Amino acid sequence: MQALLLKQAGDQPVLEVAEVATPSPEPNQALVQVTACGFCHHDRSVMAGVLRRGVVPGVTLGHEISGRVVETGNGVTGLKVGDQVVSILTEACGGCDRCTSGREHRCRKGQGIGHSRNGGFAQYVALSEHSLVKVPDGLDPIGAALLACPIGVALQAVQQTARVTPGETVVVTGAGGGLGSHAVQAAAALGARVLAVTSSPEKDNALRSLGADEVLGTSDLDFAELVMAMTGDEGADVVIDTVGSALFPSTLRSLAQFGRLVLLGEVLGQRVSLNPAEIIFRDAQVLGASGVSRASVEQAAHMVLEGKLRPVVDLELPLEQTLEAYRLVSERKPTGRIVLLPKAE
Repeated sequence: MQALLLKQAGDQPVLEVAEVATPSPEPNQALVQVTACGFCHHDRSVMAGVLRRGVVPGVTLGHEISGRVVETGNGVTGLKVGDQVVSILTEACGGCDRCTSGREHRCRKGQGIGHSRNGGFAQYVALSEHSLVKVPDGLDPIGAALLACPIGVALQAVQQTARVTPGETVVVTGAGGGLGSHAVQAAAALGARVLAVTSSPEKDNALRSLGADEVLGTSDLDFAELVMAMTGDEGADVVIDTVGSALFPSTLRSLAQFGRLVLLGEVLGQRVSLNPAEIIFRDAQVLGASGVSRASVEQAAHMVLEGKLRPVVDLELPLEQTLEAYRLVSERKPTGRIVLLPKAE
């Protein structure tokens, strides 16, 4: 089969689409023919050499996988050949306390797909059936690649971690990116007033079409001041931050009393300076969120079918043009996701 190989990481990574052995499914695994795989900022960071911790040398990247089951290993009971599936982000065991309590994304024996085990930038991938979710009929198989990450990740952060309720004001940073564009939709679907923060003013109309009530820039004025002005100096009930250190402490300053700051992404990997009093006297909560459970992926799929969410696919590219995906994501050009398409056999 063909797979994308990272030959050398760096500002100008060296990539190669090469012939490698097609994996065979082990017990409790299914072999999936990949239809599409989203290009996440995680993949960009590994290619750039910025993200190294836990990355297995020579690993095939890609964790946003949509495809069709073509073979099953011994012990597989929940999937059959021909099923359309998407992956969560973790190769889950299905048996530990976290898996059995619906937190498969934090499986105690889990391996990150496209990180510590091979992912979907290939024609085939073998994954545990506990890491795969059947796709309902009627969903576009390319857009379905985004059901776990970024759609499910954003939905789980907005709904379960931030506990957004109707009428609340929610700020989403990095709103034009993969996570941000779907967090905007998730917050709007839950009845929130959404203030979308972006460094790309050309994405204004797109963000409004996704449900943003207001679009705030980051170039001329601290967006925290804009948030305060738009909320009568009250601040936002929730901030969903997909950017991280680059926008801190503006994210914290945007919070209202009893506000919740959910950290969903970290682009630069830098440290921040924090005065605990800023949290104490706001009675604020600072929460981390990552990954997505099978249940959240299933919910995301049904919300897409109902028209409450939609996968934002900016561009479809073949594996051979992954360097173009890398360039565009590095320049923050896409609204939503770029999706890679392996050659069909």
